[in-house]
Amino acid sequence: MTPAAPAPGDRIFCDHASVGVLIPSPSGLLMFERVTSPAGIAPVAGHFDQHGGPEQTARNEVTEEVGLTVTHLHLLLDQWRPNRCRRTPSGPVGHHWWIFQAEVSGALCPSAREVRAPRWIQPDRLQQHALRTAAYANGCLNREEFEREPGLEPVWCRFLHDLELVTLPAADLDRIEDVL
Repeated sequence: MTPAAPAPGDRIFCDHASVGVLIPSPSGLLMFERVTSPAGIAPVAGHFDQHGGPEQTARNEVTEEVGLTVTHLHLLLDQWRPNRCRRTPSGPVGHHWWIFQAEVSGALCPSAREVRAPRWIQPDRLQQHALRTAAYANGCLNREEFEREPGLEPVWCRFLHDLELVTLPAADLDRIEDVL
C-alpha cells in the first residue's frame, strides 16, 4: 500500500532501502518511463516505506505500479548502490537494493501517477537504451535531450550489466556512476 501523498511542503525522507522487480515474458522485460524523476526507462521499483521487508515491498510495488499480482519471486541481487533519489536525504546518499525476478498473473494496468509508456523490451532494444544512458554519462547528450528521449535510468545500467542483460565497458559504467 502506498503511503498517503504528502501535503504540499511536507518532506519525505529516504529510507535507503529499495527493491527492483524484473518481470520477463517471451516479449521481453516489462519496462517503462518513470513519470517522476529520475528520468529513464526502468522496471518496477520502489522504497520500502511501510511495506515491510524486501519480498513484500516487491509484491506491493508490482501491484501499485503495473497492476499485476506476483505469483513467485526469485532474488537476483542484493547490494548497495550510491544513487540519489528525489526524497530528502537522511544519512548517506544511496540505497540498499534487492533485485528480484517475478512471475506474475493478471492484466497489465499501469498507474498513471507512476508509469508512462509501459512496454516489453527485447534484449537488443534494452542494449540500445543502455548505450543511450552511456552517451548521456559521457556528455554526448545534455539533460534535456536525455529526459526527452531517455535511455535506461542510470542506476539500472550496472544492475542489468551484472545480470548479463546488457553489456557496457567498465569506463562507461564508471561514468554512469557519476550521474547517479
